Amino acid sequence: MAHHVRTPARLASKPYERLKAWTASHGLVIAIYRATATWPRTEQYGLTSQARRSAFSAAANIVEGSARRGPREFRRFLDIALGSLAELAYIVYLADELGFVQPEERNSLRT
Repeated sequence: MAHHVRTPARLASKPYERLKAWTASHGLVIAIYRATATWPRTEQYGLTSQARRSAFSAAANIVEGSARRGPREFRRFLDIALGSLAELAYIVYLADELGFVQPEERNSLRT
């Protein structure tokens, strides 16, 4: 299920908003928060928390990197964001295997 990403008015002039990577990552954060709301309460401090942290970390590192000077610094933050996305991909895979992911969410979260 595709989620519309709203850009808050207070952020409208931020340079990272023009980055497709940030837009996609921000949408993923929203999707992960919504999906994990239905995961078992016993996972609140386990997979739920880690999934949310990983998704947020990816988007936040893109924002932080875009504020740095020079492409080398930006690249370093993008590499960190990629690591967070790889971690999130495994968390979603595991959550799916454990039956936490709703069938209608499966494809959108695994992409």
